[in-house]
Amino acid sequence: MFESKSGVLLVAGLGFFLLAFLSNGLVPWLMYAHLKELTVEEMIQEQVQNPMRGFTILTQFKALHTEYKEPFEKYYGQPTEANCAKALRLGRKVYVAEGCWHCHSQFVRPVSNEEQRFGPVAKSSEYQNELQRPVLFGTRRVGPDLSREGGRRSNDWHAVHFFRPRDASPRSVMPDYPWLFDGDPGQPNERGLALILYMQWLGSWLDSYPYYDDADLRASR
Repeated sequence: MFESKSGVLLVAGLGFFLLAFLSNGLVPWLMYAHLKELTVEEMIQEQVQNPMRGFTILTQFKALHTEYKEPFEKYYGQPTEANCAKALRLGRKVYVAEGCWHCHSQFVRPVSNEEQRFGPVAKSSEYQNELQRPVLFGTRRVGPDLSREGGRRSNDWHAVHFFRPRDASPRSVMPDYPWLFDGDPGQPNERGLALILYMQWLGSWLDSYPYYDDADLRASR
C-alpha cells in the first residue's frame, strides 16, 4: 500500500494534518495555557488600579450616568464597579443576540495596512478574559472592525447610531434598533446602555485608549 501513489498521498495527508494540529492547536495552547483568564471585575480593577491610566471603562460608565441620568438610575442605580461589570456582561450578550458580529470583526490582522485603519494588530493576551469567550473574531466586514472602537466616539453618537444608523452614518446599511430605547435616542433602556458600554470597552485595555474629549467625560473623571 505505502509503495503506491495513493499510499504516499495518504501518509502525506495524515502527516500534514498532524503538523497543522500541532502548529495551530497544541503549540499555541502550550504557549498561553499559563495566562489567567480575567473576570470582568478583575479587568475593571486592573484598569482602575493602574496609576498611568487616565480614562477607563469605569470612567465611561460614569459618563453614561452623567449623560443619561434618569434611565441609568432606573436600570443600574449608581455607577459602581459591580454595576459596571453587570452592564458589560449584558452588553456582550446584547451584541451577540442582535447579530452585530455578523457584520463586524474583532481581530486586527497584520496585513493590508489594517493597523492604519483599526489600530494595533491583535495580540493573544487581549483575548484572555471573560468577555472574549467565545472570541468574536468574525470573518465579514460589512462594517469596520471594532477591536479598537472604545473611546473613539461619544456615547450619544452610539445612541443615535443604534437608534437610527443613517442619522450618524448616512451610507450605513445597518438596521435600526429602536427596541434598545424607551422612546428616542435620549432614552436608552437597560440593554441599550449596556450595549453602548460594551462598545466603549472594546480596546479599553490598551494604555493608548483614546476617548472622545467632551465636557461630560471630563466631568466624570
